[in-house]
Amino acid sequence: MLTRLRTTYADLRTRSQTAEIHLGLMLALTFSTGIIDAVGYLGLDKVFTGNMTGNVVILGMALVPGTDLPVLGPATALVSFMIGAAVGGRALRPVQSGWSLRSTLLFGGVGLMMAALSITLFLAGDHPAKPVAITVTCLLGFAMGMQAATARHLAVKDITTVVVTSVITGLAADSRLGGSLGQPWFRRVAALVLIGGGATVGALALTWHIGLGVALAAFITLAVTVIGQLTMHPRR
Repeated sequence: MLTRLRTTYADLRTRSQTAEIHLGLMLALTFSTGIIDAVGYLGLDKVFTGNMTGNVVILGMALVPGTDLPVLGPATALVSFMIGAAVGGRALRPVQSGWSLRSTLLFGGVGLMMAALSITLFLAGDHPAKPVAITVTCLLGFAMGMQAATARHLAVKDITTVVVTSVITGLAADSRLGGSLGQPWFRRVAALVLIGGGATVGALALTWHIGLGVALAAFITLAVTVIGQLTMHPRR
């Protein structure tokens, strides 16, 4: 009986530690999403490749004549994101929520794709030609969609790496002003600060080169992949 209790306690402690690690990893990816969106909006003609809400709004406003807003870039990013999310969802459908070998492969694929795109941008120069920019937008959207689907499958509460409006809503609705006595303040505030900080870093990176921000996001994603794999625990 005592042995069983010790085993149960150890298992619960391991799961708690794993949950904390996953939270940290998803917050790191939230930071990298801010970087990628800054690169997309400032360097790829007002395109969001991580947060799709912006693209939907831009496309809606672009329907009005005279707004001179881009259509091809946001539309390409939106469709590519959905395809990437569908691929990620299909790949993870057979496995339980949480980190698995498939999570490692998907996150690793995202990181390698970003690394390849950063090299492409370095070779293309600070102001890539339109075909190059659209291709990069398409592949970045696909990669971020796949990342979002994989992060969603990990089921880290309040952290999707791409959606901030729901986090802000929860932060306000579950506050004392909203009539609630408690909420996960740290993760919600951290997600907002990190995605904003990532956007700042992405904008600063653009002052050196458009490929630098993508390279930094690739490094973060690959580091998250390695750490996630090393700390993965088989389910009992």
